[in-house]
Amino acid sequence: MFKLGGLKSTPPSPSPHHLLCLLLLLPIIIINATATATTASGRRFKEAPQYDNSPACPSISAQDMCSQEAVHVAMTLDYPYLRGTMAAIFSILQHSSCPENIRFHFISTPSSTHLHEAISSSFPYLRSQIYSFDTYPVSGLISSSIRSALDSPLNYARNYLANILPPCVQKVVYLDSDLVLVDDIALLAATPLGAGTVLAAPEYCNANFTIYFTPTFWANPLLSLTFSERNACYFNTGVMVIDLERWREGDYTTKLVEWMELQKRMRIYELGSLPPFLLVFAGNIASVDHKWNQHGLGGDNFRGLCRNLHPGPVSLLHWSGKGKPWVRLDANRPCPLDALWAPYDLLQTQFALES
Repeated sequence: MFKLGGLKSTPPSPSPHHLLCLLLLLPIIIINATATATTASGRRFKEAPQYDNSPACPSISAQDMCSQEAVHVAMTLDYPYLRGTMAAIFSILQHSSCPENIRFHFISTPSSTHLHEAISSSFPYLRSQIYSFDTYPVSGLISSSIRSALDSPLNYARNYLANILPPCVQKVVYLDSDLVLVDDIALLAATPLGAGTVLAAPEYCNANFTIYFTPTFWANPLLSLTFSERNACYFNTGVMVIDLERWREGDYTTKLVEWMELQKRMRIYELGSLPPFLLVFAGNIASVDHKWNQHGLGGDNFRGLCRNLHPGPVSLLHWSGKGKPWVRLDANRPCPLDALWAPYDLLQTQFALES
């Protein structure tokens, strides 16, 4: 039997029958299609139901975007991933015990800040704020990678979170837009960072760490010594818990930028915004249970082939890689696990379900 929310999954690779059973167990949400949000592209999104706090939740003013009792979530906001962002927000609220105490911080380019209106229309009760990210400074630091989507300047906004978000926000959960949660995000936000640790993320020490850097990097003794005194492991930057106060004190944005500047002079890595994070943080992060990032569901960065879940419990499903569930569903070529994303899709379809 396959279960979500921190429970074991057996077998680790569910059959279509198991997936069907799971979908039958998921809460069925019938959404009134009369309330919709329309983007500039003409796509319409349904209004999501409102979720209330449980009695045990602390009371926080709706206008308070700085409360340390709130769970702060940072996400980027752009056209290609808007549908995924909507689904991610919906999943977070649906599985939270204190949804009114979540504060969303959206980072967008100046030309796309109006997308916040679409978010507000689908989630009129959402406690959120949008920040304009000037992509010009980082654009000159980006080196081409194996997939053009990885070269988007907004992909590097995570490097600047401590500068973009107000100083009153001390701790934040950073999430990519191609994921859904099936567990309470407060549990992830409460991850202990330990003394002096800046961020927490699931680590994958069985991955071949060397492939993220070029032979030029490993052949240079001054560069390869970067990892000599730390047990450096791969981690995925799409799910991170970050102590912004410690980040600011250590000026970690500057450290990331310095590696990007070196990359422009001599190519030392291949894969977008990830390697600078590995260079700065790998081996010095707080570990998070793998259930909080069942990543790679989008397949590899070239073909985006279907993949199964990793063995173990599941609290967050992440379609990192080339294949995105909304694209495959629209093309009528979904992977089996895309059926787990579909219940959170708020796109207004021509034929809406009615109770």
